Amino acid sequence: MKVALRLAVSGAVLALLAMLLPWAEVRQAIGRMSGRTWLAVLALFMAGHALNALKWRMLVNAGRSGLGRLQAVRFHYAGLFANMWLPGIVGGDVLRAVLASRVTARPETVILGAVADRLIDTVTLALLLTCGALLVRGMLPAAAARGVTAGILAAAVTGAVVLTLALRRPLRRWPRRLRRPAGRGMVALRRLARLPATAITALAMSLLIQGGFVLLNAWIGHDLGITVPIGGWLLAWSLAKLAATLPVSLGGLGVRDATLAALLVPFGVAVTLGVVASLVWQSVLIVGGLVGGLIWLLLGRLPGGVPAGRVLVRVSATRA
Repeated sequence: MKVALRLAVSGAVLALLAMLLPWAEVRQAIGRMSGRTWLAVLALFMAGHALNALKWRMLVNAGRSGLGRLQAVRFHYAGLFANMWLPGIVGGDVLRAVLASRVTARPETVILGAVADRLIDTVTLALLLTCGALLVRGMLPAAAARGVTAGILAAAVTGAVVLTLALRRPLRRWPRRLRRPAGRGMVALRRLARLPATAITALAMSLLIQGGFVLLNAWIGHDLGITVPIGGWLLAWSLAKLAATLPVSLGGLGVRDATLAALLVPFGVAVTLGVVASLVWQSVLIVGGLVGGLIWLLLGRLPGGVPAGRVLVRVSATRA
C-alpha cells in the first residue's frame, strides 16, 4: 500500500508537470543535450559510487568485519540497483547490509557501519547546502538573503539541540519502535568519536562524491543552456535531494524534479529547463541503477558470489 501511494504521488506530480510544461520548449531543451556529455556523466556517476563503496567498506571494517574490496563494490552496486524498486531512500542500504552480513564474521558491524555511512552523508549534505546558501547570499534580494541566513542558523541550532537531547535521553524512554534505530545511531556516533581519523576520511570522501554529483548536474545544465553559479547548484541540488528523501514518492521521482526546477527559478532559469535538467539526471540514476544490477549479477557469478534471487526475496520480506 505504501509503495502504491508513493507511486501515485510520483505519477501525479509528473502528470501535472506534463500538462503545464510547453512541450515544444521541452523538445528543444532535450535536443541541446549532448549524447557524449550524458555518457560521460553516467561513467563519472558510476565511478563516484565505486568510491562510495570503498567509503562504506572503510566504515564497516572499522569494526573488524573483514569485508573485501570486491565484495564491497559488488554489494554497493546491488544497493544502487535496489534504490530503483525498494520503498524508501534506505532500500539500497538494507540490501547491501543483508549481502555483507552473509559474508562477514560480525554482522552487527555491518549494520553500525551502514548507520555511520548514512550519518556522514547527511552531514555532508548539510555542509553542501550551507556552503551553497552562503555563496549565493550576495546574489539574492536583501530579504531573501536574511531569510537564508536565518534558516541556516535555525537549522544548526535545531540540529544541535535535537542531537544533544537524543544523546542524553535514556534508550528505555524512547518509543518502542524507535529504540533499535536510535540505539544503533548512538553506538555509531560513539564509534566515530573513538575513530576520528576514519570519520574525517569518510567525510572527506563523502564531500568529494556528493560535490562531484553537484558538478555533474551543473555540467548537464550547461549543455541545456542553464547559467547558474556553483553556489546556486549546491543550494538547489542539496534541497532537491532532501525533498527526494521524504517518504512521499517513489525514489523522489517527480518531487525531486519539481523541487529543483522551483529552486532554480530565482536564478533566472525557466521552469521547463529546470525540469528537463532534473529529468536528465533522473535518467542517469535509472540507467546507473540498471548497470549496477548488471555488475552485481556478473560479479555474483565469480567463486563465492551471493546468488541474487535469494537475497532479493529475503530483502523484500524484510522491508515488508
